[in-house]
Amino acid sequence: MTEIFVIGHVNPDMDSIASAIGYAWLLKERDGLETIAARAGALNPQTSWVLKRLGIDTPTLLTDASPRFESVSRRFATITPEQPLSEAWRISNRTGGITPVVNQDGTPYGLVTGWSLFAFLSQAIGPILRQESDHLTPLMETPSQEACSTNVPVFQASARIRDSLNRILRLEESDFFVVDENGRYLGVARQRDLLNPPRLRVILVDHNEPRQAIGSLDEAELVEILDHHRLDNASTHIPIRFTVDVVGSTSTLVAERIEEAGLSAPPEIAGVLLGGLLSDTLRLTSPTTTPRDHRVAERLARWAFLIGSPLEGETLNSYGEQVVKAGAGIEARNPDEIVSQDMKLYEAGGFRFSIAQAEVTKFIESENIKKPLFDALNRQRDKNGLDFSMLMITNVVGSSSRLLLSDSPPLLSELPYPLLSDGIRHAEGVVSRKKQLLPVVLGLLED
Repeated sequence: MTEIFVIGHVNPDMDSIASAIGYAWLLKERDGLETIAARAGALNPQTSWVLKRLGIDTPTLLTDASPRFESVSRRFATITPEQPLSEAWRISNRTGGITPVVNQDGTPYGLVTGWSLFAFLSQAIGPILRQESDHLTPLMETPSQEACSTNVPVFQASARIRDSLNRILRLEESDFFVVDENGRYLGVARQRDLLNPPRLRVILVDHNEPRQAIGSLDEAELVEILDHHRLDNASTHIPIRFTVDVVGSTSTLVAERIEEAGLSAPPEIAGVLLGGLLSDTLRLTSPTTTPRDHRVAERLARWAFLIGSPLEGETLNSYGEQVVKAGAGIEARNPDEIVSQDMKLYEAGGFRFSIAQAEVTKFIESENIKKPLFDALNRQRDKNGLDFSMLMITNVVGSSSRLLLSDSPPLLSELPYPLLSDGIRHAEGVVSRKKQLLPVVLGLLED
């Protein structure tokens, strides 16, 4: 069975990680699929806190879907250079004509192939083959290193096949060593497999825009999308299951599917999904919150707060406060990290831009580091070749936001939020990037 990676967007937030973990669990439990919860970037402090509290392992890091050498590597039995050719012959009968020769320290020495063996026998026997039956017997006891091709190309298992394809096509050899980061033998890759490697199977959660997805998504097999954002989806060669629904979090959609399947989520899975829901809806106070989110939160709470569970004794309110508090605060963080950690890229009206979001409990935190934040936004813009970058600092207690912009197009001066004396705009009642801020920005750019 081929494994399927369930993964959220780059610069992952709590809901992105939670929905990946929860949906991977559901597909494995309900359908028996070999799913792996993955992440497209570093965890933010809030997510790290929730996973640690629940005792859940950090999802696998996957930043690029391009096939690697490890995906086509075959781990054949090996011999050492000192072992006899008879042993190499025995192995080659099982591998299709090759025997990997590996040093005692695990590094590749060479390959015994049909060509290398023919070259050795031609030199050892000469141009005329004598008829004595015992002539080949001593030759087969010769150390394998004597009949070994040692100029075999070597590739790291984690390297992208695409990056070496031109070199592979120019090589005369058709078999290559695959090694780990320390240069130790892992297997053999064959040219015919490298030209048509298996595609990584991927399910996207909490996003559908290619620019927010892992790199080289076009080289993967996209299996499904489960999301609650606006549409700007990737193209596919075949039909896939595509769900975009109007709820406050993708964790809500995952929890609904668990319930529809007649299953009860274990306390840890319920706890992480509840964390994703409460984070994305700001404890069910965001304008994106729907009655479905409220109902799902109650159901997840019943599963998560069981006696003996990591969240025993918690309530929706107490757990929600802890989740939000774990993600709030920016004073002690690096400005470049603040403008990039929960950042999303967009295109509209011929403009490319980013909007990042950070949470605080008091706006005084941003006042103390506003100059470094403006500088970081300009670096963000230049680094990504954008027209402008924006940071939305949301007060999770006061339910309003402050907006910081890099040097930006004049039309953004028409943003309907009062400009404060320090160049920061105040957006009263605005807490949702997706539902409140982004539509306003898109309206200006596309007008």
